[in-house]
Amino acid sequence: MRVVLDPNVLISGLLTPRGSPAKVLSAWLEGAYELVVSPKVLAELERALAYPKLRARISDREAGEFVELLRRGADAHDDPDDPPALRSPDPGDDYLIALAHSVSAVIVSGDKHLLGLSNRLPVYSPAAFLKMLADAL
Repeated sequence: MRVVLDPNVLISGLLTPRGSPAKVLSAWLEGAYELVVSPKVLAELERALAYPKLRARISDREAGEFVELLRRGADAHDDPDDPPALRSPDPGDDYLIALAHSVSAVIVSGDKHLLGLSNRLPVYSPAAFLKMLADAL
């Protein structure tokens, strides 16, 4: 299964090692699914990890190592040129929808705008995604 993780899930996984987002990351590292990233995903992640509020909790070194792990270990794809047919109420989320659609992936996010599209798009909260993985075993 291919999965696009919203940068908010990636960051939450770093900040809360026992939470559902961290378990989603652990499942990837254990080979439970194929993580898909793109230049926009990595750029948004790097930008967010540089915020002073996050720098107080995640060091430069940790942030750099995490982005490099994703860059080397995930399945990297170019960002689609065309906007998605289905749009988010938050236009900033549209690149995630387009990427997931272009590679036939599900999205895992904590974003209410994306989760609000779950009746028309394969998008799951981290907890719902973990349940889906467990049910598939």
